[in-house]
Amino acid sequence: MSLLVVLGYVWPEPTSSAAGWRMLSLLELYRAQGWQIVFASAAERGPHRVDLTKLGISEQTIHLNCSSFDQWIAGLQPDVVLFDRFMLEEQFGWRVEAACPQALRVLDSEDLHCLRAARQQAFKEKRPLQTTDLYSELAIREIAAILRCDLTLTISEFEMTLLQQTFQVPASQLVYCPFLQEYSGEAAVLPDFADRQHFIFIGNFRHEPNWQAVLWLQQIWPLIRTQLPKAELHIYGAYPPPKATALHNAKQGFLMKGWADDAAAVMQSARVCLAPLPFGAGLKGKLIDAMQNGTPSVTTAIGSEGMCLDGQFAGLVADGNQGIADAACVLYQDEQQWRCAQQQGFAILAQKFSKNKLEPAIWQQLEAARAQLSSHRSQLFFGLMLRQQQYRSSKFMGQWIEAKTRLAALEQQLSEAE
Repeated sequence: MSLLVVLGYVWPEPTSSAAGWRMLSLLELYRAQGWQIVFASAAERGPHRVDLTKLGISEQTIHLNCSSFDQWIAGLQPDVVLFDRFMLEEQFGWRVEAACPQALRVLDSEDLHCLRAARQQAFKEKRPLQTTDLYSELAIREIAAILRCDLTLTISEFEMTLLQQTFQVPASQLVYCPFLQEYSGEAAVLPDFADRQHFIFIGNFRHEPNWQAVLWLQQIWPLIRTQLPKAELHIYGAYPPPKATALHNAKQGFLMKGWADDAAAVMQSARVCLAPLPFGAGLKGKLIDAMQNGTPSVTTAIGSEGMCLDGQFAGLVADGNQGIADAACVLYQDEQQWRCAQQQGFAILAQKFSKNKLEPAIWQQLEAARAQLSSHRSQLFFGLMLRQQQYRSSKFMGQWIEAKTRLAALEQQLSEAE
């Protein structure tokens, strides 16, 4: 039986973040092909993590900067190693190459961290994004990790183009792999326009674009309430900090709800999803959730990036406080426009994110690279060059940290013995 080892940045929390259920869909991709899977992480296990053992997936705790990983991975000799975000490739890539050189090395970028960071910096400085913003130290690290891997799963068409045109990443190293949704094209029975009320925002508060969106909603909401004085905004999300819960204002209908036990239920009860994201990258899980639950959305151009079909979004795209407020009120009150947006959402799911349509091509590209690994790698000279240089420095740094840790432990033992 073929073996996949996933090196996770965190333990998957599919009910807390889009990254969590994206990871679960990737695990299911391999599980459906009959593969054995081991998910390993050095992270703490959060309260909302999924129990992977119930899905037949083995769980393994690993340690950073520790040669015990080398012995463990060498004993497994996996056919494929999947790095969850580029930081894991930096930490473990050289160890994987040394211990199991014939394993296909795949990076799941989640979204382009350098793009999100560049946009965030431009947002902080209150100016438009410039191309030079992309050429950061973070970009150097991230693109180097992409080039060192055999394949990278890329979540959006926009990022596929950016990687090839701006960073000159070969198309043969990229696999277009957006969110994979179980969607047959037939809409489920959902609450209708008249059965819904109020607005909703939902998002993990540990993700900075979500927190900034909530702060922006504080400015936008009074403009909406002026037109819709009885409307409420229900804000849900995992891990809300005290500064978020302090924004609760029942008198103004600005309600901080915190964790949603049933995200689908609260999304279906709302008439409109508000997602004024000032920056970000990749695809927005909250907007996919909204489409699945028949809830039209109002978002920004960045929010809708990679999520339109024939140039049309599942709702309205706007910018500026008044523009977003007006769009929200129009979508909330115009039943015909609301229904058109809902149907557009169903069409986007069917055409752009259908698991049945996308998985065969993704799997074919993954397996083709694995079957012809030597010839595939022979075309990736820049990756070979970067592995020689970066892995050498990463190796020495990791070994130095491990030696330093062992020395500290030895000194502690001697101190206790005295």
